Amino acid sequence: MAAALRRLRQWLAALPDGEPLPVPEFARTPVYSTWYAFTQDVTAAEVEEEAALAAVLGCGQLFLDDGWQLHGNGRGYAGCGDWQPDPVKFPDFRAHISTVRRTGLHCTAWIAPLLLGERSSAYQAWAPYAPHHVPHLDCHILDPRHSEVRAHIADTCRTLVDTYRLDGLKIDFLDEAMAYAAVPTPDHPAPGYIPDVGEAMAALLTDIRDTLRALRGNQFVIELRQPCTGPAMTALGNALRATDCPADPVANRIRTLDIALLAPGGAVHSDMLMWDPQATPESLARHFHGALHSVPQISVRLTRLSPNHRETLAFWLATWSRMAPVLTSGHYEPGRPDELFPQVTAIHGNQRVITNYTDKVVPLPTEAWHSHSLTPLPVLQVSGLEHVAH
Repeated sequence: MAAALRRLRQWLAALPDGEPLPVPEFARTPVYSTWYAFTQDVTAAEVEEEAALAAVLGCGQLFLDDGWQLHGNGRGYAGCGDWQPDPVKFPDFRAHISTVRRTGLHCTAWIAPLLLGERSSAYQAWAPYAPHHVPHLDCHILDPRHSEVRAHIADTCRTLVDTYRLDGLKIDFLDEAMAYAAVPTPDHPAPGYIPDVGEAMAALLTDIRDTLRALRGNQFVIELRQPCTGPAMTALGNALRATDCPADPVANRIRTLDIALLAPGGAVHSDMLMWDPQATPESLARHFHGALHSVPQISVRLTRLSPNHRETLAFWLATWSRMAPVLTSGHYEPGRPDELFPQVTAIHGNQRVITNYTDKVVPLPTEAWHSHSLTPLPVLQVSGLEHVAH
């Protein structure tokens, strides 16, 4: 299966406009995410405290999720549309980003640019372009088929990144555009109107990508989440994240490997890791193992971790970083998808990492090896070939 998918992804990458977006080195470093740790209850001081510790533990990025923006409270999105910082939570947002970056972390912020809430200042001007209302989100959805909408969103993204010196954007709720898939074309559309929603979204994401490239060269992150992580999306986003599976290491393993097998480019990111603070250190390790063959995103209150949990997390972040070229850039051979990938082999250069998630025997063809090491749980490192077996 893996061999067939590799050929398919190479073919897809060679299609017109299919060249994967370059991935800056920092996009392949572990992430501290605020989402599960804080949800929307974020403040500058608390995030800065977490960021400092995340950097010490081995993270290279901070993803500031939903809640930084004006009206970012409660689980609805009635305030979305302005994309201005909440002045109470973040009285000086640019200074906050600078403080986070001084810890050594690159900073990416969450945005859901298709969402338009009635509490936003933008609502009155853009409501004619957002007729579809989603009750459970408590907001309207901008119709990307309109050239005016695409230009507005691209400019919003550019302004946010440029004004606050962000390193990228975590772009969410893109699939809501499908609300317009069966909506007829207006009688007199403006120039640039694209009748097909899929083509309109591709044009929108292309505009965002090109806008950020004009600001940052290729040193920026665009994170896209499943289901918006198919092979064609690697030309438009360079961080492809597993969809939400909080506290589920098996789902994280399956989803990250599914993305990696078919993605011709991009850094594959796990869903954010969270665990019971009262659980054993071994439980924490199991969550990390589920994300081992991806860039791990961590989302717990690091400042509240027990010493044992902090030590365990530091160990696995260091272990992952040591093997990152194999784990995230290698050639994958996950076995038995029908058994949820119980054993995964990754090869890169003269290293091989074998991760065994069950009690099955691991076949080890050692004749080509120069050395090997065994890391408890599941990591066998083999150098020469260098193998890591868990």
